[in-house]
Amino acid sequence: MRNTQEGSVKKTLKKSSFLGLVAAIITIVLWLLLNFFNPYSNETNNGTTLLTLFMLVLPAITAIISYFTSRKLLMLIAFIWSLPLSLYMLMTPGIFLLFGITSFCYLFSYIFMRKKQRLLE
Repeated sequence: MRNTQEGSVKKTLKKSSFLGLVAAIITIVLWLLLNFFNPYSNETNNGTTLLTLFMLVLPAITAIISYFTSRKLLMLIAFIWSLPLSLYMLMTPGIFLLFGITSFCYLFSYIFMRKKQRLLE
């Protein structure tokens, strides 16, 4: 009986963390656009590529892991980790302002996961 309840809780948490998964996938696609198909620049800067990889893609991977493991703390870590660069990107006038939106989606996903877990307890 207990295993059935734990499985049910994990499925419910996965549903509430789906927003974070979608945001992480969008972040990775945007990162590829930013670094390799940037409509605003013709050159690739290795320093910028590594910085954005560390500050945007790795938090996105953390959010994906959070989705598959149903660990809400990882989603919060993904939000906090990506926040500084995402806030900067949010101020830009182009498509890359979506990085800021995806970062806040990690936060909303964390909040949804937390509320769902409290409702199930």
